[in-house]
Amino acid sequence: MRSSIHPVSRPVVFRDRAAGFQLLTRSTLDAQDTLVWEDGSTYPVVDVDVSSASHPFYTGTSRIVDTAGRVERFERRYARTAPVRP
Repeated sequence: MRSSIHPVSRPVVFRDRAAGFQLLTRSTLDAQDTLVWEDGSTYPVVDVDVSSASHPFYTGTSRIVDTAGRVERFERRYARTAPVRP
């Protein structure tokens, strides 16, 4: 393998603040923040918006999505001008 063309892989903590979930794994991402892990070592930390601990598919919970008025808005926007023939 050629040297100095591959990104450096190192331990990084991924943190989902919404769920309070943290995962220590290897990654090539650069992070500015650091965190002291359970073993006492300091690792870079990357904050993520969604993880398996907070995603509705994995947790089995559903989020409420506001769908009221979407059909009516569609019909109003693309309403037919001529009556529909049977």
